[in-house]
Amino acid sequence: MPKSVLALFILAATVGIAGCAGQTQAEKVGTVGGAVAGGAIGHAAGGGTLGTLGGAAAGGYIGDKAGEAYDKKH
Repeated sequence: MPKSVLALFILAATVGIAGCAGQTQAEKVGTVGGAVAGGAIGHAAGGGTLGTLGGAAAGGYIGDKAGEAYDKKH
């Protein structure tokens, strides 16, 4: 993995974790996990930096909503 992509993943994870202060554990796991998975998918799809960041943003949002749904059921 190129160093620039690794740096983007670290930046996305850091920003994601910093924004999770008011979230439950399930929401935090969903947000960070979704952001990492989305970033990886965006990068693998050949989207470059914009695709990686867009995938991370979309994955983080979807993961957050999945964490909220999990909390409501449990």
